[in-house]
Amino acid sequence: MFLPLSPSTHWLAFQAKIIHHFIVLLLIISSNTSTSVFITTYSFSFTFHLNLCLHIFRFEAHLIVTVSIFYISTSDSLLVLIILAVTAVVVATEEAEAKRLGHTQNVLSDLLKCLWFIRNGIKQRKNSWQDGVLGTNCPIPPNSNFTYKFQTKDQIGTYNYFPSTAFHKAAGGFGAINVYARPRIPIPYPLPVEDFTLLIGDWFKTNHKTLQQRLDSGGVLPFPDGMLINGQTQTTFTGDQGKTYMFRISNVGSSSTFNFRIQGHTMKVVEVEGSHVMQTDYDSLDVHVGQSLSLLVTLNQSPKDYYIVASTRFVRSNLSVTALLRYSNSGVPASGDMPPLPPGELVWSMRQARTFRWNLTANAARPNPQGSFHYGKINTTKSFVFSNSAPLINGKQRYAVNGVSYVNSDTPLKLADHFNIPGVFSTSAIQSVPSNSPATVATSVVKASLHDFLEIVFQNNEKAVQSWHLDGYDFWVVGFGSGQWTPAKRQLYNLVDALTRHTTQVYPNSWTAILVSLDNQGMWNMRSAIWERQYLGQQFYLKVWDPVQSLANEYNPPDNLLLCGKAIGRHL
Repeated sequence: MFLPLSPSTHWLAFQAKIIHHFIVLLLIISSNTSTSVFITTYSFSFTFHLNLCLHIFRFEAHLIVTVSIFYISTSDSLLVLIILAVTAVVVATEEAEAKRLGHTQNVLSDLLKCLWFIRNGIKQRKNSWQDGVLGTNCPIPPNSNFTYKFQTKDQIGTYNYFPSTAFHKAAGGFGAINVYARPRIPIPYPLPVEDFTLLIGDWFKTNHKTLQQRLDSGGVLPFPDGMLINGQTQTTFTGDQGKTYMFRISNVGSSSTFNFRIQGHTMKVVEVEGSHVMQTDYDSLDVHVGQSLSLLVTLNQSPKDYYIVASTRFVRSNLSVTALLRYSNSGVPASGDMPPLPPGELVWSMRQARTFRWNLTANAARPNPQGSFHYGKINTTKSFVFSNSAPLINGKQRYAVNGVSYVNSDTPLKLADHFNIPGVFSTSAIQSVPSNSPATVATSVVKASLHDFLEIVFQNNEKAVQSWHLDGYDFWVVGFGSGQWTPAKRQLYNLVDALTRHTTQVYPNSWTAILVSLDNQGMWNMRSAIWERQYLGQQFYLKVWDPVQSLANEYNPPDNLLLCGKAIGRHL
């Protein structure tokens, strides 16, 4: 049976289905009508604990084994009936009660499937309560539902969502979120006939659980097995000759930058992660992990099929996936050579990145022009240099920021902060600049005040391209450069029309500088968008705080807030 959860019950969250297994052994020597019956019963009980679902839920299992032996005898025969009854009763300890489960079906079989979904790039204004990462939320229990409540106020553009717990992202579960301008807000280009959404990324044949186990054991991920567009190796997008279509592109992969191109067609970039940009035509585009952008493509060629190609970049072996752009009046299959990759990688890609610029006269989600906010004239209140690294800690591969590799806590940081629970996270682990100290692990939080204006430099001294994402915000990407960043590099910053976005690349042995206006209170995850690196510690949380509690700055905890870890039993 399943027991409904009582809010007043603090020691028992649920009772799982009682499982009975009967093993019957019949030893028949002979049969006779005259019988006598003797019964002997033995009982054994065992108690053990289970830490499941990312070690956030703790369960106590009671196993009762009963052996009943029936001796059925006659004058010349004996029948022995042995019944082995195994009764398993699983109850949750106090640490799981306040998860507020509405129902608990199939808890044992599906317990490891707890998850969260994150809306990549959606700012969650004043609401990090439902940001969808382990530092802010307890994961959704299996076989239950959870309603996210968030707004896309002051946003337009191409976004996506995906599961953020464990290594579920490698199994799929991602999708698109396209945010359109309100009807009265003008957009700086003619409306396209139709939108095509392309979710492109690398993929592994290996099961996501096996990939996770490989990382847990101290290894690294293998090279991806291929690329997919919308979960497929071949798909077709059909349009009418002479008309213009919007292609909404997102890199939903785990590790690989890709270059995107369409045979015989140029692509006009009009929007990048919520920013209307200066409209420039490109033959091909680099899109890094976690990034999104919108393109206008006019079908102005002769009617036939054309190749759409996405190929990996900055890797030792290129992988590609193709799709088709089909003219509706086409009777000719695609032919000829695939559109080639651009020459070079680092120099070409960095030059292209610098061509993305804010359209200062265009509206975004608001009626006022984007350029009305003069970010380049604001004095920074704090500066940070965050350097990624790949240390071995206790003989296992980890990834770190300024020498600190992040580890998840059983208690979400947002809940610990709200309830003043000590010992959950450290605000002193990560320093504002890199050091030469040995790498260590910590549940690290960087503190900042509401309305601070930050300068953040991402320093990449490794040979692999990096991709950094900040939840709850977009930021101005003001500079790229090779080698080591120094304060003198500030003279290279674009302080006039740098675009805003939520995810930026950092090229090998290079740096990227961003400016962030902290206008969104909460606990926000800053992480590598390359999921192996995020999983093994290349992340931390940014606590944006104001001493005065006000609904103007942050919403109250939602009614459906889940509690776990040390937050169990706390009252809102």
